[in-house]
Amino acid sequence: MSRVTEPPAALDAFSVRFVDRDEEVADGLRAVAADVVGVDVERADADSYFRRAALVQVGVAGHCLLLDGVTLPAMPDLDAFLGPDRVAVLHAIENDLEPLAAKGVVPDRVADTAVAAAVLGLPTGLGSLLDEVLGVQLTADKEAYQRADWEERPLSDGMAAYAAGDVVHLPALWREMADRLDAAGRRHWYEQELTATVARAGESTRDWTRVKGSGRLAPEQRAVLRAVWEERERLAQEHDIAPNRLLHDDVLRSIATEPPRTVPQLVRRSQRRRNLLRRHAADLFAAVERGLEAAPEPRETSGHRWSDGDRRVFDALRRARTEVADELGVDAGVLCPSKPLWRAITGQPQDAAELCALVELRPWQTEVLAPSLWDAYVRARADADGADEPDPSVDEAPLP
Repeated sequence: MSRVTEPPAALDAFSVRFVDRDEEVADGLRAVAADVVGVDVERADADSYFRRAALVQVGVAGHCLLLDGVTLPAMPDLDAFLGPDRVAVLHAIENDLEPLAAKGVVPDRVADTAVAAAVLGLPTGLGSLLDEVLGVQLTADKEAYQRADWEERPLSDGMAAYAAGDVVHLPALWREMADRLDAAGRRHWYEQELTATVARAGESTRDWTRVKGSGRLAPEQRAVLRAVWEERERLAQEHDIAPNRLLHDDVLRSIATEPPRTVPQLVRRSQRRRNLLRRHAADLFAAVERGLEAAPEPRETSGHRWSDGDRRVFDALRRARTEVADELGVDAGVLCPSKPLWRAITGQPQDAAELCALVELRPWQTEVLAPSLWDAYVRARADADGADEPDPSVDEAPLP
């Protein structure tokens, strides 16, 4: 984290109140008591395992309340404030729900302007979106403030203005986006995407198989990787350390491919933060030894050998998806990511509904994609069937 030294953004466009005492929170919230409020979180947890809010912003046009996450361990008044009679508007909600929940804040009704922008084909970055939709330009250096130390007190004028600027425009932005969603007939698209986004935000995606390159390791190496990853995870949680700060994924792969024979050898594998690693090296080395004695971890595969024909079918599905996305004016990845389309090939669907179910499309995606995907699949499969043998150089394809 760093201190931002560039000139602050202007504070004269809105008033800002900073609150760091429990007894002042309720009074501060009265100044932003509208039906729709902007909410954002500034975090200071880059070196920590758990996400935590250093600052929580609540804003409406002309005013912003800054709640000090450093001195306020919980925010029950804010939780009550964001009840069923009020909409909390966030941008990229998946980044903020966990640190809010850690403060005991779970909004009853939420809106996400980033999700709305995605299904409307608009820029999803807040600065670009505000400029295009409302003609509002945020002048602060976003990258610099993202690197700032948000636990620094007192907050500089520039940091306070930047934090407020992220929320005071959100209510107006959401109202405009909601009107556009209704006009385009895409409100149900948005609602399904928002539900999926909130659900993903509550799921843990941490898993040893997500270490880059783990799928290419030999089964014996994968056993070592898993054992050391799980021990790193345990230590990271117990001591609230960012896992990669304790032992980077690149070092994990190195340990898995060439296991160290001693604790000092393990420590020397890491080029940074060796003092931190030394404190936990004995536990990690014990995990290496457990991994060497463990049963091999087989590679996860689909059990399907890909032929050149399969790849042509996959390419046809991607092209069909992209053509529909272009017609709708949305990003192809929003309409349907490429990777799940492989499941349509391994599952050998019998109709459009089965194809869309294999790809796990949401109802709105099925609505707009099913005919084009099925037509592309049938045509490409007819051309590919019998034309190719499975590629002998690839035993099985990895699971998507």
